[in-house]
Amino acid sequence: MKQASMKGIILAGGSGSRLYPVTQVTCKQLLPVYDKPMIYYALATLMQLGIKDILIITTPDDLAAFQHLLGDGSRLGLGLSWAVQEKPEGIAQALVIGASFIDDRPVALILGDNIFYGADDLVGAGRNFDGGAVVFGYYMKDPRRYGVIEFEAGGRPVSIVEKPEKPKSNFAVTGLYMYEPGVVDIAAGLKPSRRGELEISDINNHYLREGRLKAVRLSRGVAWLDAGTHDSLLAAGNFIATIEKRQGVKIACIEEIAFRMGFIDRKQFVSLVSKPTNSAYKEYLLEILKDVDHEK
Repeated sequence: MKQASMKGIILAGGSGSRLYPVTQVTCKQLLPVYDKPMIYYALATLMQLGIKDILIITTPDDLAAFQHLLGDGSRLGLGLSWAVQEKPEGIAQALVIGASFIDDRPVALILGDNIFYGADDLVGAGRNFDGGAVVFGYYMKDPRRYGVIEFEAGGRPVSIVEKPEKPKSNFAVTGLYMYEPGVVDIAAGLKPSRRGELEISDINNHYLREGRLKAVRLSRGVAWLDAGTHDSLLAAGNFIATIEKRQGVKIACIEEIAFRMGFIDRKQFVSLVSKPTNSAYKEYLLEILKDVDHEK
C-alpha cells in the first residue's frame, strides 16, 4: 500500500533564554542567520522533503510576527497552519498540540533552530518512510549536549541517552524526526520528566524498545547546525555566508525551492520575484528566472 503523504510540523516556540538579551525583542526563530530568518531553514528542509502541509507552532507573543512573515503559505504552494504553545513544556508537546493536524498521516517534526545543508540523506529517508519512527544521527566530536545514539556492530540503534556525561558514541540526535500517525497516542500518554517536560527521547525510546526505530547516520556531505546559542548562531551565519559566496547559490531560498520542486509555476514565481524591493535577494531570484528560461 502506498504510504500517505507526509505532513510537517515546525516547533518555533520556547523562551530562547540561551540567546538573551536578543530574544527580549523577538523569538530566536525570527533572528537572521546570515541573510534569512532562521525559520526559513527549517521550512526549506520540509519543502525539500516534498512536504506542503505544514503546522507552525509558536508562542502567543510571536504568532502575529510569523503570520506576517509567511502568511498562509499559498504564495509558495504550501498550506500553512498555526498553533500556539502556551508554555515551553518539551519537544514532544508539539505532537500533542498538533494531534488534530496530523490526523492519520505520517509527520516530520523539525525544531525551528535546526539547519541542515545537503539534504539527500533526509530526502531519501522521507521518500522511503514506511512506518515506525526515524531519527537522524550526526557525528560530533563532543555530543554531550544532545541525545546520543548508541549503535551495535551491524548499525542497529540500541539506546538513546539524553545529554550523557560519558557518551557511548559520537552520534548526536538532530532536531528532525519522522513518525507514523500513531505517535499522537504515544505523545498523549507521556508523563512529564523531572524537568517538567514531555521528552522527545521518551517517544524515540518507545519505538526503540518495539524494534521500530530507524536511526539514519548522516553522511559527511551533510552539515547540521543548531543555532540555539550565541556561538552556534554566529557559526551558522558564517557557514551559510561562506557557502553562498563561494557557490553563488542561496541556501534555504524558499521561493526558489517552491519553484524547483514544482509547488508553483513560472507565473507564480514571477509574481514572487516582483514583490521584494531592490535587494541582493531579489537579484538572486531574477537570476534564477533567467537561468530557468535559458535552460528551456
